[in-house]
Amino acid sequence: MAFTFRDLLRRRQPDNLGDQELVGLLEPGVVFDGRMNISSGMVRLNTHLKGEIRSEGVLVLAELCEVEGEIHSRLVSVAGKVKGAIHAAEKIEIKAHGVVLGDIYTAALIVEPGGYFDGQCHMPAPEPANQVAEPAEKK
Repeated sequence: MAFTFRDLLRRRQPDNLGDQELVGLLEPGVVFDGRMNISSGMVRLNTHLKGEIRSEGVLVLAELCEVEGEIHSRLVSVAGKVKGAIHAAEKIEIKAHGVVLGDIYTAALIVEPGGYFDGQCHMPAPEPANQVAEPAEKK
């Protein structure tokens, strides 16, 4: 049975990062230095990057990925290594062999056993539940 390139890419994507279309892929052999802007979709990186990454979608940092710089995204999955701050509006997950050396800013953080994180984690304070105060009874 023959597989298409798209079938191969689907198997590599994490299952729990939403139903995003893959819009970019950088594999070993590519070295990126500068600023990367992604307007939507999922980007899978498996190479060395130095600089800033801004994504409105999902950023998957695969096993061989090394990022030196700041990351801003909606969702970030780290199976490689990041040296720098990560800002994720919704969630950051650090996979079993993922390494993050820097501060994290996110609403939800998942670190799998074997994952490594050295830095500070900043999470927004939960909003108080909408409770209506009952009027005090008059005596």
